[in-house]
Order: sequence, then structure tokens, then C-alpha cells
Amino acid sequence: MSDSNTTIMSDSNAAILSVKPLILPAPGRGEDLQVRVSAPVTGGDLPVVVFSHGFGWSMDGYAPLADHWAAHGFVVVQPTHLDSRTLGIPHEDPRFPRIWRIRVEDLKRVLDGLDVLEASVPGLAGRLDRDRIAVAGHSWGAQTASTLLGARVLDADGVPGEDLSDPRVKAGALLALTGLGDDLTPFAAEQLPFMRPSFATMTTPALIVAGDHDRSQLSTRGPDWFTDPYTYSPGDKTLLTLFGAEHSLGGIPGYEVAETTDESPARVALLQRLTTAYLRSTLHPEDTGWKAAAAALDQDPDPLGQLQSK
Repeated sequence: MSDSNTTIMSDSNAAILSVKPLILPAPGRGEDLQVRVSAPVTGGDLPVVVFSHGFGWSMDGYAPLADHWAAHGFVVVQPTHLDSRTLGIPHEDPRFPRIWRIRVEDLKRVLDGLDVLEASVPGLAGRLDRDRIAVAGHSWGAQTASTLLGARVLDADGVPGEDLSDPRVKAGALLALTGLGDDLTPFAAEQLPFMRPSFATMTTPALIVAGDHDRSQLSTRGPDWFTDPYTYSPGDKTLLTLFGAEHSLGGIPGYEVAETTDESPARVALLQRLTTAYLRSTLHPEDTGWKAAAAALDQDPDPLGQLQSK
């Protein structure tokens, strides 16, 4: 069963169709994978963004991003991970220590199931561009997405774990991605051992977004902790530092949600524009939208953030 709704996005006047829940069988997971798909009503050769939500959220979150991307020509796929509050799985559940890994499997299951998802959304058949796929995520979701870009998790001895990168993924947008595990608090180090990333092999192009007021209770460092993924990853990377932004980056988890401590429609609008332009231009190298968006930010007399690239 699924339901759908059509929305007119005022900023681009593009109609989008959003369908949920679509179900992908997941033997051994304990719960089949629930997915939401949002797409523009018209257009073809549509690139795909698979979005991984932050802790506790679900496929219903992050409308400020998902709706905007869909209205601007992307097919946005949002799985609900096992940590979602909508599923109510307790911390004592035997799957909990592996949820970080199951999250990664969820994203790969989405990529494997694109044919099923495409056929399940009215009018979407034949309109996806499977050669242009990106992953994105916020907070824990950003760590989940980063593994498909080449990041790995270090074991207790500092040895990188399995390579979970996926060659189908050509770009990423990593929002408020946590930094190196050497700077975890004792509680986080004990309870969240998977938060020991290595970015040394995260070679896929990515936009990394950090708020300069984002102070995590999991880290002994300040907001610069969230710039580690840029500092320690090789290849084509861009860092967007948002001025005054805390962990919600102005309110991307949703409109008027209680967890947003730094509500800023202007900051969210900037993030919408820049992520859209970055993903489109990275997936379509001939597209000049990213250069124009970056130049506009650089020339803004009162900018909300700054960019640096390598």
C-alpha cells in the first residue's frame, strides 16, 4: 500500500509527486525497508539522490531538502532506517550494535531496488538516469552516506574495516558529518564504537557542510570537528561553512521541528540552492550552475557562509 500527494513548489513552480511507503523486502533485517520517493511530475533523464536521515528520523523528514531537490529535477529516495522513532526499536534490541552497518545496507538495497521503486511510482517509469546517482545525509545519515563514497570505519586497533564504497554513486552531499573518532568523549567512544571513521579513501566528489556553531556532546572538540571529513579526505571536495549554524543547519530536518535550535529560513534557502547546484554540476560536468552559485556567495556583501575547495 502507498499514498501519494502532488505539491506545487513556489520557488520553481514545478509540480512534484511523492509516494510512500514503498516496500523493499529485506530478509534478515527484521523489518522490510520502507521508502519514500519524490520526483518531478515531468521530465526525463532524472538523476537520483538517495538520502539517509539522522538518528531517530524517517522517510518523512527533511522536506526542506527533499521537496526542493525533487522540484529541481532529482528523484529523491528516502529510506527509513531501523533507528527511526517510527519503528520504536529499543536500545536493547540485538540488532542495535549493527544498525550503523544495516543503515549502509539500506542504501545499497535502495540502489539494488531502483527498478522496483521506479515501477511503483505512477508516471516515473523510464525517467531515471541510473548513470547519475548521488547520496546525501545529515548527521548519522551523513556518516552512512559517506561509506558509499569510500569512508571506512576503524576497529579498536585503528585498522580500517571493510570497503563499503559503491561505484554506482558519483557524488555526495554530507551535512553535519561528524569528525575523527580520536576526539570522542569517553561515553561516545564506549557506546558508539562505529564513530571512528577514516576518510583517507573517501575519494568520490562530495560537498561537505559544517556549521561554525555546531558543538557536539559526542566530541571533546568544537565546531571544527565537523570539518574533518574535508580536511582528511582526498580528491575533489568542497567545504561549505555556514555562519551561525548549529547541528540542524538552520532547520533542514523539517519545518518548525522542535530539534531545530538555530532556525533560519535564509540559511536553509542557501543550503537548498548550493546543494542543488553542486549535485547537478557534479553529475553533469557541463552544467555551470555550481560556478554561478559559488560566485554569488563569494560576491555577497553579507554572506551566510563560505566555500573552499580542493
